Amino acid sequence: MPHLANIVRLGVKELWSLARDPIMLVLIAYTFTVSIYVSATAMKETLNKAPIAIVDEDGSPLSARIGESFFLPRFQAPVMLSAADIDAGMDAGTYTFVLDIPPDFQRDVLAGRSPAIQLNVDATRMSQAFSGSSYIQQMVLGEVTDFVRRHRGGAPAPVELALRARFNPNLEATWFGALMEIITNVTMLSIILTGAALIREREHGTIEHLLVMPVTPAEIMLSKVWSMGLVVLLAAAFALLGVVRGVLHVPVEGSVALFLAGAALHLFATNSLGIFMATLARSMPQFGMLAVLVLLPLQLLSGNVTPRESMPQFVQMVMQAAPTTHFVALSQAILFRGAGLGVVWPQFLALGAIGAVFFGISLNRFRKTISQMA
Repeated sequence: MPHLANIVRLGVKELWSLARDPIMLVLIAYTFTVSIYVSATAMKETLNKAPIAIVDEDGSPLSARIGESFFLPRFQAPVMLSAADIDAGMDAGTYTFVLDIPPDFQRDVLAGRSPAIQLNVDATRMSQAFSGSSYIQQMVLGEVTDFVRRHRGGAPAPVELALRARFNPNLEATWFGALMEIITNVTMLSIILTGAALIREREHGTIEHLLVMPVTPAEIMLSKVWSMGLVVLLAAAFALLGVVRGVLHVPVEGSVALFLAGAALHLFATNSLGIFMATLARSMPQFGMLAVLVLLPLQLLSGNVTPRESMPQFVQMVMQAAPTTHFVALSQAILFRGAGLGVVWPQFLALGAIGAVFFGISLNRFRKTISQMA
């Protein structure tokens, strides 16, 4: 009981210290509100409102029909240009696509001469350039084919493919982006908060005060783990219920409580990792640089953005020791597919084991650091 009381009191001290740090409070508020909203709505991976211009040197019904096929939400209303204005518009970045229809285009099509249409693409806008160019080619070929046949549509296909998109029927990128941003931010904030808490103790000289108190290194470390983990857990719950469900109207299929339980295990591992990194760094700038080196591979190779099955086998094996790999897997299973504990228990078990190992390594390093300071 005395040890538990020490852990609780030291944790409350950490919470008061965090409350007096306005920069950290702003960071937490921004990360679990504005950052999630922007990530879900502002960075669309699909073609959306792409600016396009058309140079109609033919002026025929077919060229007009091609121009009328571009409309929202994939494209903005086409702007009619002259051939002399193409380079200026592309150089200024005003248009992502410029479609140049040559003279006598309709006559050559009807005569079977296979005329060429020039499509200019601004490849610096990579997300739109790749999908948009292929989409424009299909649209133009479709309009030309229908014009030649004198009617829209073709012969019925011998086999009909019935598409069923589960868990996200309309393939809304917002659903995926919002939830994955929460998962990413949980990892990032947990490492930053615990590491900053220890470095703040060292810079302010309060770590020496703790050394003369009847507390053990394990109690000091556990107090930082539970207090900073509680802050991140509450912020994640608010983001999931208030921002994702309330503002973005993204449905959450599974149990929020089960997800938060998995997040708590994940926080145990990442908070321990944050303390370990703080014992290696001598100042906050050094800790920031170290955090970048650690967070980037943890996030990029965890399956958060790219499926792990598409990664090299060696990377998949190495990332089994990372807590983010298992946290992403259980989060996607619970939040997207409504999985229960019977499905995600292997990830829970792996997170518990990884957290225990990380905590043991961090505690050993923390004891050595304190002994050197003493």
